Amino acid sequence: MLIWIEYIAVAVCAISGVLAATGKRLDLFGALVLALVTAVGGGTIRDLCLGITPVFWIQNNDVVIIATVTALITFVVARFWKMPHRVLLVADAFGLALFTILGVEKSLLHETSGFIAVILGIVTGVAGGLLRDVLRREIPMVFQPEIYLYATAAFAGATVYVLLHLVFPEAWVARYIGMAVILALRLAAIIWKIRLPVFEARNNP
Repeated sequence: MLIWIEYIAVAVCAISGVLAATGKRLDLFGALVLALVTAVGGGTIRDLCLGITPVFWIQNNDVVIIATVTALITFVVARFWKMPHRVLLVADAFGLALFTILGVEKSLLHETSGFIAVILGIVTGVAGGLLRDVLRREIPMVFQPEIYLYATAAFAGATVYVLLHLVFPEAWVARYIGMAVILALRLAAIIWKIRLPVFEARNNP
């Protein structure tokens, strides 16, 4: 597992956390809290499920430093340049792709089954954003139909990675194929508004 991928994932998620504070009238501290929760929330839940203590950001303080510095820079830039909402969606898509595959890879390294690795990969990818949205009193993006293929993209990419890993366990390229699948599905869904059918119960006559 490459540490630089984790650093990029943390930075991207910190950016999305700060951008999610737009319009919520949060001060710098509030924006930093959202950024840190988004950046480390999913990985924390994953590590606790795997029984890994201390969790990854306590083992490696660089994670918190990178998230904090990135959040501060984003906070300053956002005050002088109005970023389109699509920037948040794209940043979140990159964070989803990177963290999902990191979660799958770490789970497999701790000898979980492929099925459990996929689940923990999805948790790693979506839980930080879920906690972020709960804190800002919004319906989590993962549950909004208009967000378009969020957890579905994570599931697809995680499954592709696990299958490739089973067939070619030494192939490092499987990691990047899994990330590419998630990112491609998520961005395509944003551009063309692709989504799963919405559940609507039929009314009784």
